[in-house]
Amino acid sequence: MTYSRIAGIGSYLPEKVLTNKGMEAIVETSDEWIRERTGINKRHIAGEGERTSDLGEAAARRAVEHAGLSLDDVDLIIVATATPDLTFPATATIIQHKLGVKNGFAFDVHAVCSGFLYALATADTFIRTGQAKCALVIGAETFSRILDWTDRTTCVLFGDGAGAMVLTAEDGEPEEYKGVLKTHLRSDGEYCDLLYVDGGPSATKTVGHLRMQGNQVFRHAVTKISDAMTTLCAQTGVDIADIDWVVPHQANQRILLGVAKKLGISVEQVISTVAEHGNTSAASIPLAFDAAVKDGRIKRGDTVLMEALGGGFTWGAALVRY
Repeated sequence: MTYSRIAGIGSYLPEKVLTNKGMEAIVETSDEWIRERTGINKRHIAGEGERTSDLGEAAARRAVEHAGLSLDDVDLIIVATATPDLTFPATATIIQHKLGVKNGFAFDVHAVCSGFLYALATADTFIRTGQAKCALVIGAETFSRILDWTDRTTCVLFGDGAGAMVLTAEDGEPEEYKGVLKTHLRSDGEYCDLLYVDGGPSATKTVGHLRMQGNQVFRHAVTKISDAMTTLCAQTGVDIADIDWVVPHQANQRILLGVAKKLGISVEQVISTVAEHGNTSAASIPLAFDAAVKDGRIKRGDTVLMEALGGGFTWGAALVRY
């Protein structure tokens, strides 16, 4: 049976760093207020002229290098982003051109903070059905471009960055898989007014700014993410106690801790980079995954559970064996 092996992982963060102290000069807030409510200490901000495709390209190159492969091997590129370079063409095709990839096809997936999981599930399907052999799955965002920098409840939360994962087609029995075991995706448009951008080409002819009802999002996030994780484990026959690591969407440290507590997962098993990166939306899971691989926590053979919830609402989980 063909499955998707995780061959490599890479990430990129813009050079510009905005600390909580720096935020104090922009909006009425404080380092203590931000840290207590979110766990965030700093975030990275894309420089002038630095686009989502630039971040995604850098992360992709590092992931391919980590996989020990050539860009000529890549025949599928999926970019998860809510902050594309342009309304069209797809940012994935722009990255494809920048990488010099001439094989296969490329397109974007838009599921906001859950985007990387949606892209991963999509790439896995293409590989399992024989339509691709080497996929670049990229989460890349420049959320700083859609923030209202006068709204202290949102602008302190988000940062820019990109992460990428290389999936390759491998043959083997399910018990031998070192890659994507199963994904579980959900959405419910009833909650679209709790986390959204108040602009768009069709509605307002503008880009708009991010708006969020934080308390409501927090309540739904813990419940829906926990349900997705337990459902996925039940579907695969893997007990939560057998999970080595959890790599969550890095939205807020309180959400990370809330999910861990609800499922009885040790905090030490939860990979958290939110203090260093803030919320980078679709980029946050691959950024955190890459950090844990590179510092030696996640090792080959480890079972890893990823989860996220984003605007829409969209949410889900993915179980992989690295």
